[in-house]
Amino acid sequence: MPANIKKIINEEKIFSVLEKTRKPARRQILTILKKALKKNGLNLKEIGFLLNAEDPKLIEKMFKAAGRIKKEIYGERLVFFAPIYISSFCVNDCDYCGFQRRNPAPRKKLTLEEIREQVKILEDMGHKRLLVEFGEDPVSNPIDYVVDVIKTIYNTKSGKGEIRRVNVNIAATTVENYRKLKAAGIGTYQLFQETYHQETYKKLHNGPKADYQRQLLAPGLAFKAGIDDVGLGVLFGLYDYKFEVLALVAHAQYLDKKFGVGPHTFSVPRWQPTASAGWKKPPCPVSENELFRIIAILRMAVPYTGMIISTREKPKTRAKAFEIGVSQTSAASRTSPGGYGQDEELSQFFPQDHRSLGQVLKSALKQNLLPSFCTACYRQGRTGKVFMDLAKPGLIQNLCRPNAILTFKEYLEDYASGPVKKSGAKIIAQYLKRIPDFKIKKETRERLERIEKGERDIYF
Repeated sequence: MPANIKKIINEEKIFSVLEKTRKPARRQILTILKKALKKNGLNLKEIGFLLNAEDPKLIEKMFKAAGRIKKEIYGERLVFFAPIYISSFCVNDCDYCGFQRRNPAPRKKLTLEEIREQVKILEDMGHKRLLVEFGEDPVSNPIDYVVDVIKTIYNTKSGKGEIRRVNVNIAATTVENYRKLKAAGIGTYQLFQETYHQETYKKLHNGPKADYQRQLLAPGLAFKAGIDDVGLGVLFGLYDYKFEVLALVAHAQYLDKKFGVGPHTFSVPRWQPTASAGWKKPPCPVSENELFRIIAILRMAVPYTGMIISTREKPKTRAKAFEIGVSQTSAASRTSPGGYGQDEELSQFFPQDHRSLGQVLKSALKQNLLPSFCTACYRQGRTGKVFMDLAKPGLIQNLCRPNAILTFKEYLEDYASGPVKKSGAKIIAQYLKRIPDFKIKKETRERLERIEKGERDIYF
C-alpha cells in the first residue's frame, strides 16, 4: 500500500478496530452516545463499538441521539435539490454502473440548448439547486464543456425561476481543471470513492477510474484549487458497510486535519439495479435497517457534515432517514441525460421514489419538517472553514431557519398547489416563532412581506 494512501485509509487499522470492538458492552455504547451528544465527533474505536452493537434497544437509542444532534445543528430544515445528467458517454467500465463502457445502449450528450430546456423544466418545478453529473470521457466531456454547462445553467431563467447553486459531480481531474470549475461558480464538488476497500475497488473498476489513488486524492486537489466545499460518499453494497463507514470517517478526519476543512456533505446511496450492470443484488447487500444505522452513526461521528439521501430509496425509507440524520435530499429525479419531461433511455440507476417535488414536500410537511431551497451560505461566502466554524458549534441553524423560511415562501408563492400552500404556511408560521433572535425574527417577517409583494432572492 503506497504511503500516501495509508496516511488516509489504513486498512489494517480499520480491520483491527472492527476486531477489537466486537461484542461491546451496553455501558460502552451508552457512554459513547453521551459523548456523541456533545457534538464533537467520535474516534474510530468508538465508531467501531457502535457498528458492532446488536441490541435493538441500543440501536434505537442511536437513532434518537443522531436525530437530536441533527436538530441541534441543522434544525428542522430539509434542503432540496435535483440531479441533472448531462452526458452518458464514459470510458470507464464499472461493474455497478448503468453507464459502463460495455453497455451497447446508445449514448447521449446534451447540447447547451437541450440543457436550457431541461433546466427550465426543473425551474418550473421550483428547484433552485442542481447537481450536474457527467460520465468520464475526456473527448466527449472535456472540462471546457463542463464549464459551459455550468454557465448555461446559471444563465437560464424561466419565469421567476432560476438556479442559484450548481454542484458538480465529475471524475477526478487536475488542479488546473478544478480552478476552472471554481472560476465558473461551482458550489460543492462531489466525488464518491464508491468503495474504500482497495481489492474490491480494483476488481470493480476498469479504465481511468480504476486508479484508487487518483480517486482518493481528488478532494485534496480540489481544496488546493480553491474549491473549499467537497462532498464524499460510498456506494453501499460493494463491500462490508462497517469497513466503509470507518474508512469514510477516516477520510473526513484526514481532510479536516490537513486542510482545516472537513467534507461539506456525506452521501449514503445503496446500490440499485440498472439496465446493464447484470447484478440481481450487490456483492454485500445493505438492509434498510443497516442503512439507518449508517446514517445515525455518521451523524454522530461527524456531526457538522450535511448528509444526503437520494431517490435511490423508497419514500418510507427516506422519511425515516430525515428523522435520524439526513439534512439534504433530491426530489423528482431523472437519471439519464434529457430525462426530464420525457421517457428515460439509458439511466445510471433506477430510482425508487418517483414522486413529484410537490408530493415529496407534502410528505415532509407532514413530518413537521421545513423545506429549504436555500443557497445563501454559498453566495455570502460562508463556505469551507467559514461554514465549518458555524456548523461545528451548531450556530449555522441561526441562519438556516430564516433562510429556509424565505426560500420556502418563494416556492409557496410561485409553485405550490393548494394543499401544500396551506400546510406550508402553517409550517412557516410555526418556525418563524422559533427564531430566537428578535431582530432576525422581525426582519424575516418584513422580508416575507416583500416576497408576497413579488420580490425574490432575499437572504441572510
